[in-house]
Amino acid sequence: MTKSLSIDGRTCRLFGPDGPGDPEYLLIQPSARHETATLEAEAAQIEALSKHSFILTAIDLDDWILDLMPWPDRNISREEKAGRLAPDTLQFILKSLIPELKGQFGERPVILGGYSLGGLFALWAASRTDCFKAIAAASPSVWIKDWIPFARKNIPAAESVYLSLGRREEHVKNQAIARVGDCLREYDALLQARLGPSRRTLVWEEGNHFTDNEGRMARAFAWCMDRPANTCERKTPSQKAGS
Repeated sequence: MTKSLSIDGRTCRLFGPDGPGDPEYLLIQPSARHETATLEAEAAQIEALSKHSFILTAIDLDDWILDLMPWPDRNISREEKAGRLAPDTLQFILKSLIPELKGQFGERPVILGGYSLGGLFALWAASRTDCFKAIAAASPSVWIKDWIPFARKNIPAAESVYLSLGRREEHVKNQAIARVGDCLREYDALLQARLGPSRRTLVWEEGNHFTDNEGRMARAFAWCMDRPANTCERKTPSQKAGS
């Protein structure tokens, strides 16, 4: 099943298995123009990997960088609007897209995911709201300025979080981007301390940042859907790792 919707002036494309039955999960993924050709293949891979039914909704963004950056970083963009529009994107998801999807498919758990800046946005968004059951962040841009200080105080409110990174992504000449491996390791440690070890995972993929994007996203979403229910190990902020 593939169809398009226009919601508040934004184009959203829906992908899901053909056949009868309502979806068990609503998957949401902000998408860039270069991902258009791979989303159908991504949905097919999710279907092959998970036993759960779903609808994958991709949001066409006007500007991939401006719509997803949670705050300014001149290593990513020097545009004046950079870092100002992510709250608008999140409000669209919360106030317009999710109500539309639940109106069509019923009350279902929502999983937010994304690749690169989309993954960073998903992690940031989940620290602003508790409406997402899980977060699927493939190769998230956690090397962005001030991410780790932010993350130490703002852990996602989701039940579980999937992280992945290509093994070659931290071996680049750009020193800002080269921090990604260390930043993701530290962030994963924060998640383990706050969510518990079984409610998060960090997967090391083969290749660089541009290797098998749709496959990485499919594995991320499938893992999130396949987490067992009612086994959340979340620790309160006052609890320490190992307590």
